Amino acid sequence: MSMFCYQCQETLKNTGCNQKAGMCGKTEDVANLQDLLIFVLKGIAIYSETGKDAGFQVDEKLGKFMMTSLFTTITNANFDATRFETLIKEALEVRKSVKAAVEAKLGKPIDAALPEMATWFSSDVAEFYKKGDEVGVLSTANEDVRSLRELLTYGLKGMAAYGKHAAVLGKTSQKVFDFIMKGLAATTNDSLNADQLVALVLECGQNGVEVMALLDAANTETYGHPVPTQVNIGVGKNPGILISGHDLKDMEELLKQTEGTGVDVYTHSEMLPAHYYPAFKKYTHFVGNYGNAWWKQPEEFESFNGAILFTTNCIVPPKANATYKSRMFTTGAAGFPGCKHIPEPTNGKPKDFSEIIAIAKTCKPPIEIETGSIVGGFAHEAVMGVADKVVAAVKSGAIKRFVVMAGCDGRHKTRGYFTDVAQTLPNDTVILTAGCAKYRYNKLQLGDIGGIPRVLDAGQCNDSYSLAVIALKLKEVFGLADINDLPLSFDIGWYEQKAVIVLLALLYLGVKHLRLGPTLPGFLSPNVAKVLVENFDIKPIGAVADDVAAMMAGK
Repeated sequence: MSMFCYQCQETLKNTGCNQKAGMCGKTEDVANLQDLLIFVLKGIAIYSETGKDAGFQVDEKLGKFMMTSLFTTITNANFDATRFETLIKEALEVRKSVKAAVEAKLGKPIDAALPEMATWFSSDVAEFYKKGDEVGVLSTANEDVRSLRELLTYGLKGMAAYGKHAAVLGKTSQKVFDFIMKGLAATTNDSLNADQLVALVLECGQNGVEVMALLDAANTETYGHPVPTQVNIGVGKNPGILISGHDLKDMEELLKQTEGTGVDVYTHSEMLPAHYYPAFKKYTHFVGNYGNAWWKQPEEFESFNGAILFTTNCIVPPKANATYKSRMFTTGAAGFPGCKHIPEPTNGKPKDFSEIIAIAKTCKPPIEIETGSIVGGFAHEAVMGVADKVVAAVKSGAIKRFVVMAGCDGRHKTRGYFTDVAQTLPNDTVILTAGCAKYRYNKLQLGDIGGIPRVLDAGQCNDSYSLAVIALKLKEVFGLADINDLPLSFDIGWYEQKAVIVLLALLYLGVKHLRLGPTLPGFLSPNVAKVLVENFDIKPIGAVADDVAAMMAGK
């Protein structure tokens, strides 16, 4: 059985990875196990939806399980086949218990009333695995239906990732739990037409706004509102731990447990915004940010010399001769075969990072690869705190336009486009950014406008919510009826499924004239792509000069 996957921007020839391994590095076995896990989750969702009218409700334990399971299947998160086998077995047990609970509510068996795909399951993963061809992406024959189903599924994966981060900090949403079930079940419903599926995709975007607001509240209530911060990009003299991913709870626990050990902590890629939160500024061994976007790991992790902790996605499989694999750890949804995984505690206590700290103590200090600092921390609270200054700059003509350049970075050579756009934009424009896309231009010397930096970094990819909040509040300040009447353009880079939910959230908010690159998603069929282009004015990126001119003209 061969694999088929086209959920990320780098999928083979922008049509789909169908070889022995994906472009991301996941093996055929892992790809198919991920498909099987998604299939079982759909079965759980069908039973949940069947029992909804009879009073069955998704509780927090079930909701968290669904989010965690979906999270493991996003691109570059988990490459460990044994973890997926374990999750599939657990999901089968969950499905059994949900079915029993729903039957108790209904007072009758329900298998006969459900689609065939919801009724055949095996508790033996090896036997179950043989049916993979019947449950993967290509099991939906109609290209357009498949495209919309996958768009919805990838939005749900991104939504689950953000929901999981919020849940770790004690914030959950019944609305989000319920939509995960509704959305997954809908991807198995052959009676839904294209218009109904498009409506569900937009509803997914609505729930994306909900979950990003939830995560924003979780982060800021726990760690304070981000503040503008100069972040060191040099190194200290102590051995270090490099923490990557997105999970701020893991960041907090690691800082606590390394305090006084002689081990310094550095952020990598999407963890950079941890420096912006007031709660982390008290840790003197929190040295700075090391390196750039996720895809430069192979060379930068070698020079770091210390231990490395992945809290979420963005793992690049180490090369066979990589020396850092032996000091690489994963936790949460992340996983890689042969690397130590730090599990979730079962006793309510913090995660135990003692093993990675012990490894770090034996390492040499990092090799310095750059010096100086970069500035960030311009989330919605910080920007609106100087709203009068921003408004005055717009009214005086000092700021002609804001360009949102958020999302993901990646290896694709054409991503140099985003650097070129940043350098080509006139000096009276301000770039609003979030996500690792910022590494294409956050170290350029683009100056400021009356003290306002021309690159305002709001934070992680989920902090694209902050950019939406800024835009909506500016709309109110200027007394405009439509967000698209602002001097604001969107030029978004995407790579994986968290970017998909950000995109769907922007579509739900009514954003128009949105450029997306470096390629339009391979999972969009020609007809679905046409609908998005015609109905929502999504545009593929073009020549830099042409795009800059069009954005400055509000097109």
